Amino acid sequence: MKKTTLIDIISALFILLFMYTASSKLFDFLQFEGTLAMSPLIGESLAPFAAWAIPIVEILISLMLFFPRSRRMGLWASLFLMIAFTFYIGYIAFVAPHQPCSCGGVIKYMTWKEHFIFNIFFTLLAALGLWLYRKQRLQSQKQEVHQVVFT
Repeated sequence: MKKTTLIDIISALFILLFMYTASSKLFDFLQFEGTLAMSPLIGESLAPFAAWAIPIVEILISLMLFFPRSRRMGLWASLFLMIAFTFYIGYIAFVAPHQPCSCGGVIKYMTWKEHFIFNIFFTLLAALGLWLYRKQRLQSQKQEVHQVVFT
């Protein structure tokens, strides 16, 4: 399978994930905001901001991933967002005494450990996408140099 195809598949998976979770958070906005308010890391003061910011960021990243010109930046943003989500889930799962779930859609039905593994998988997937993107770019640069030298 070509690197470009794998990057497209990885991007599509993130678009599906982020658009699905963003829409489920927005459709059940009051529940999402209320759960964030109970979070030991976010609390009542940051919940209104976070409740809007999280789905908006997910949608913006999805748009970056959709367009080839911004795909690399979208993969970086996906990696950073998944790292942040993974640290948050890890803290809630392994440290926090109170465990409110502010996740959207079917993800909220996972156990905390399943969700943690899910997030690690998607974090690694974003890193793989970036690695493939870099490898593809280096390969195309080599081909350009090769064509210039031998033409």
